[in-house]
Amino acid sequence: MVKYRISILVTILLVASAATAFAVNVSPFPTSNRSPLVTVYGLPSVGEAKVLGEKEKSIRLMADLASHYIKNDNAREDIVLDGESLCLGLSARYGIGRSMDIGIDVPFWITGGGFLDNFIESYHSTFGFPNGGRELAPKNRLLYRYRKDGLTLLNMEQSGQGLGDVSLTGGWQIYASASQNRNVTLRTSLKLPTGDTDALRGSGSVDLALWLTGNSDHQFSMGQLTLFGAAGAMGMTQGKILPDQQRPFVGFGALGLAFSPAQWIELKVQANAHTSFYSDSDLKQLNAPSAQLTFGGALHFSPKTSLNLGLTEDIIVGASPDVVFHLSVEHRF
Repeated sequence: MVKYRISILVTILLVASAATAFAVNVSPFPTSNRSPLVTVYGLPSVGEAKVLGEKEKSIRLMADLASHYIKNDNAREDIVLDGESLCLGLSARYGIGRSMDIGIDVPFWITGGGFLDNFIESYHSTFGFPNGGRELAPKNRLLYRYRKDGLTLLNMEQSGQGLGDVSLTGGWQIYASASQNRNVTLRTSLKLPTGDTDALRGSGSVDLALWLTGNSDHQFSMGQLTLFGAAGAMGMTQGKILPDQQRPFVGFGALGLAFSPAQWIELKVQANAHTSFYSDSDLKQLNAPSAQLTFGGALHFSPKTSLNLGLTEDIIVGASPDVVFHLSVEHRF
């Protein structure tokens, strides 16, 4: 099944681009867990292992379309996460000196019942995947609800759109090999509570993340193979989303592989994971680690402009969205 999906993406990438040769840098997919109860916090995308050059600038436009359907319960708790969310992001970075860059990430959220339910049900039926009860729920519904011990602790049914929590970012390159094929950068992000917590566009907390990200390029006769990964931790002040169950710290990481058969194209697979954001629950949607797998690739239209296309699925079922469609365009100048 994975081979089939990858072959479709490869065909799209080959048709969409002309084979122009120039040098480019492989970068991870700029995405993370889009669960409604996780994405409100400042969990960062892992970023690149190379910082921008001195006075170099970067602008990236990003769109993550996520479809959610979770229904679970036990003797004390029940949870329903049913809806769709579109995160439109604007990211800007600026190189300071030869080893540092700073930036800002501004998300804009559109949340509602969406339109993907019929498509996903047909997709699951065609390939023999379970729908997990999605086919029994009202179509294109928005309902995010969590109840515990007879109390409703979260209930959201109103569609809406607006600014999310803004993050300030920075990077310090602490290692670069002489040939620039191995790099390690220390990155940080500070997320501010600018989004509306009642509409689940923000957590109400201030989050500080610190992590290492690195890569290693290997040249072969068939092309370039790049390994990349990251590991770090994030601390959070108490927010307004299930505050009595929110954990103050989480760990996170990523591991990926990219292959570039030509300098204008790369094929990528990437796994992201993190520890649980909540405690005092027996539901894995709250109190369990999460892992997602993103596969797809990138087109490089010039040394300065690139397009990422990716599809994310949940490795640990129920701890992240069923599916996320990712698209991002970056330009450097």
